[in-house]
Amino acid sequence: MAQVSMTVNGKAVSGEVEGRTLLVEFLRTGLGLTGTHVGCDTSQCGACVVHIDGESVKACTVFAAAADGAEITTIEGMANADGTLSVLQQAFQDHHGLQCGFCTPGMVMSAADLLKTNPSPTEHEIRDWLEGNICRCTGYHNIVKAIQAAAATMSGQAQAAE
Repeated sequence: MAQVSMTVNGKAVSGEVEGRTLLVEFLRTGLGLTGTHVGCDTSQCGACVVHIDGESVKACTVFAAAADGAEITTIEGMANADGTLSVLQQAFQDHHGLQCGFCTPGMVMSAADLLKTNPSPTEHEIRDWLEGNICRCTGYHNIVKAIQAAAATMSGQAQAAE
């Protein structure tokens, strides 16, 4: 067993894990953060995407011990401080970018990383970025629309703040 400590959604956490414990398992079972989903166990679906030190990573590909000392953000950490949905989460709701919701946490986390990297992506860039995230319900059209809408809103907020 190994002791791990990390910051998850702005809070210091620690726990004891076996060397083979995946980060997704530690988040879900150890911390009760079940928004990060396990879809395939083979790192192909993207339902488990979280941010590790600001970068989107599939949590089923990282051992919890390897994340020791890291800053982790899960879908639960994406909401605004008052508990309301973030611009990106609200855009997914407003533009019907989800149906069953299983892939949604991973999609939102991947999209947030994209918008941090590229605040005004084209449709092609969005589709390319989401290549590692599988959705079996929406056909991606509304997901792309939601990300474009969030990008427009976020750039409008940035311009208003200047």
